[in-house]
Amino acid sequence: MTPNRRRFTKYLAGLFDLCALTASIVITLIVSALPTKMTLANSMAMRVKLGNCLAFALLLLVWHNLFMFCGLYISKRLTGQLTQVLEVCRATTLAAVFLFVGARVFRLGHVRLQFVLVFWLTCTFLMVTGRIGARWVLLTLRSRGRNRRFILIVGTNDRAIEFVRQIASHPELGYRVVGFVDDDWAGIQAFESTGNTRCCTFAGLADFLRHNVVDEAAIYLPLRSYYEHASELVSLCEQHGIIIRFDSQVFRLRNFRPRVQDLDLEENSRVYAVAGPSEAIPATIKRTLDVVFSTVLLIILTPVFVVVGALVRLTSPGPVFFRQIRVGLNKRQFNIYKFRTMVANAEQLQDQLLGMNEMSGPVFKIKKDPRVTPLGRFLRKTSIDELPQLFNVLMGDMSLVGPRAMSLRDYQLFDQDWQRRRFSVKPGITCLWQIHGRNSVPFEKWMELDMQYIDKWSLWLDFKILAQTVPVVLRGTGAA
Repeated sequence: MTPNRRRFTKYLAGLFDLCALTASIVITLIVSALPTKMTLANSMAMRVKLGNCLAFALLLLVWHNLFMFCGLYISKRLTGQLTQVLEVCRATTLAAVFLFVGARVFRLGHVRLQFVLVFWLTCTFLMVTGRIGARWVLLTLRSRGRNRRFILIVGTNDRAIEFVRQIASHPELGYRVVGFVDDDWAGIQAFESTGNTRCCTFAGLADFLRHNVVDEAAIYLPLRSYYEHASELVSLCEQHGIIIRFDSQVFRLRNFRPRVQDLDLEENSRVYAVAGPSEAIPATIKRTLDVVFSTVLLIILTPVFVVVGALVRLTSPGPVFFRQIRVGLNKRQFNIYKFRTMVANAEQLQDQLLGMNEMSGPVFKIKKDPRVTPLGRFLRKTSIDELPQLFNVLMGDMSLVGPRAMSLRDYQLFDQDWQRRRFSVKPGITCLWQIHGRNSVPFEKWMELDMQYIDKWSLWLDFKILAQTVPVVLRGTGAA
């Protein structure tokens, strides 16, 4: 789960608990009214006053802070189900005790021991049931390969192996271990005897990260003797936009709290994100807008798809859509879709045209590319060829706004790791590069604009880019 989703999940958990507390009070009032044959309407009418509403809001705030104190909103991905149930019982017990003591202090006569007991049973049942249900949903989704996270283990000691065993015993985490990284040391033979193998040494780590999907790196190294390696690893992961997971025992500090963005404390580890958008709710809104707008646009533009598809098929032999492997979030590969604007064998002819490349860096672009069809030039000039990427946005491989999706060939020609941080967010149909001249922008400036977008990302920035993209497309600025 990404940092944004983790934080959003915590917000949902807190909101669910507040709803459970409110429902528990209502149910308890109903149960308390049954022996007196008082209707719920009469019972609520006696209590719905401004003062009571403010007091109840304050009570919810206190209960929420109690639950935070009990650690209910700390990530539980490595915590067993029984432990979670016991933690919920402890939290609801404290909430019930606070309700009982508060009733005695403020002399609320109707809040007796029986009332508190019913409240505790109801609240505990709702919160435990909700968490079991959420855990089941996560297990189901992740067992089907949804929201999978690829994690690299740095170190081959016993703690690293135990961490992997914990991951294997919790499939609902959705983790897949990419491999282990370490140099030769006295215990390497014992490590390999467990059936585990190294994917690379520290010297080969940079090259491994360039060619493999890695979302997180878990560091299990003794920092006293491997401080330099750990420091280099943190710097390297930062360049790639990879989340880093520290083993808390490495630091031997009980109250260690790194001053980093998006801290997520767990039972045995510290997690933080080093790159990318960090606000959970805006990021969720961004994805929601992607789905809504791409769906609406695909419906509205259906006649355009039909007409353009027919014209592509009639004017040149070959398929309607051009499909190519592109590099996406954390170097995940996906098929991008566009209307075909070139001859069918355009990719096979590219090597013959390398001397005509007009772009700096690894990108290949020719303004008057001989492979482009007459219709293709019009589609490129008007950016109509980009419309099928709305399917990629709807499927979640891309976003409306984000760094340009790179081809596998172009990515493999990158020669600086800091440029690869652009892959720490989803690629988009448009971005700062698009509105600053597209193909007229040098490659180095292009990469700087991508870094600027990542570092300064906000919903408002996305809206500005989308608004400025329209006149750029209409003018055909920088199109090739």
